[in-house]
Amino acid sequence: QVQLVEAGGGVVQAGDSLRLSCTASGRAFSSDVMGWVRQAPGKEREFVARMSRTGDIPNYADSVKGRFTISRDNTKNTLYLQMNSLIPEDTAVYYCAADRFSTGNYFDTREYDYWGQGTQVTVSS
Repeated sequence: QVQLVEAGGGVVQAGDSLRLSCTASGRAFSSDVMGWVRQAPGKEREFVARMSRTGDIPNYADSVKGRFTISRDNTKNTLYLQMNSLIPEDTAVYYCAADRFSTGNYFDTREYDYWGQGTQVTVSS
């Protein structure tokens, strides 16, 4: 059984920052490409960011590039998302997801094999 637990969401004002975390258990964390995916009300799940297994190759959606930073600490089995300059359009439930059998299609939510329950981020104007 794989468990992914997100934390760090909350209600903030535009321009503020939040740091999300996702802690994994029940598997070898370092074996998985890890990503963040979000879902706003009435919209499909949207790729946000992903990090390579070794923690040195990040990729971002254009909508968050330059504002969000993904990182991972394999010694702690933890994935992070530092979110700066938040805007109301960032409001969504944020999920961490693990890609065990990566095909390189990190931008496709169907790529991911394991999901957390999500943490709510609300950005007011």
